[in-house]
Amino acid sequence: MLPVDLFTVYIIAIVVTAYVFDFFNGFHDASNSVATVISTKVLPPFAAVSMAAFFNFVAFAIFGVAVASTIGKGIINPSIVTPDLVLAALVGAIFWDVVTWYLGLPSSSSHALIGGLVGAGITKAGVGILVWSGLSKTLVFMVLSPLIGFALAFGIMAALIRGFFTIPLHVVNRYFRRLQLVSSALVSISHGTNDAQKTMGVVTALLFSVGWIPSFSVPLVVAVAAATSIALGTFFGGWRIVKTLGFRMTKLDPVHGFSIETASALTIIANSLFGIPVSTTHVVGGSVMGSGATMGVGTVRWGVARKIVWAWLITIPASALVASAAYLAISAA
Repeated sequence: MLPVDLFTVYIIAIVVTAYVFDFFNGFHDASNSVATVISTKVLPPFAAVSMAAFFNFVAFAIFGVAVASTIGKGIINPSIVTPDLVLAALVGAIFWDVVTWYLGLPSSSSHALIGGLVGAGITKAGVGILVWSGLSKTLVFMVLSPLIGFALAFGIMAALIRGFFTIPLHVVNRYFRRLQLVSSALVSISHGTNDAQKTMGVVTALLFSVGWIPSFSVPLVVAVAAATSIALGTFFGGWRIVKTLGFRMTKLDPVHGFSIETASALTIIANSLFGIPVSTTHVVGGSVMGSGATMGVGTVRWGVARKIVWAWLITIPASALVASAAYLAISAA
């Protein structure tokens, strides 16, 4: 057992690590809210990430913290949460974020964190510590959320094509360049609402496990720090992934950008209100493909999409394995 002063330093160091993960989350996922608005040339990169960072920051004050409760209490049994376990989970998640950022693959920071919690939790106490009610809905919507995004984006885009069929595309795009500012802001709000809450949940679980807070209730300072971290990460951005989502998967016009962002924001906000931690990356990727598919399946670069899907599928197992190894190393130290 560490002396009291060293233990305090250790807990603070883990909290800082959590906010580093949150920064990487924003850095890694900046593409989700800005790729389409940049690729359609509605906003230059600096203006786009500045807007996204602002709306990431204010999001927690708009839609509450239901997702934080799911992450903190609904993935693994909170009774087995310890500082070592939280640190190992964060190591697994950060490792996978860095690997996929380097490869330019828009994988899920959210599912990397969930994988980290699962891997460290099972290594410590076995499969019985998993909270299947929360984990099952997360896994179900890991599959459903990009499909919902695909369907909504396809439906919105098809309706817009039908509604503006007789109007020249350059005229339509002139109006949707303005509307895309609104839809892009909504994606940033939804990202901050869902993704920043994952770190809030982990930090709150840690503080509760060591008795620094009396109950599992997200303190305001924890929420503000998480929102600040993800906003800063978004501001500095992840341009490798912007290129993949915004330029390599399909050709986009402002009207397509609007349909993608509107579908993504509606899907993510609806899940956030029910406390379901979905991946912004998954939803936006599905929406990009859905909107692009209205121009014909040949316009979507399915080879790029296939690589992204593989990254999605291995995120939880990969981060879980790294977190498991990290827990063994940390607990043995």
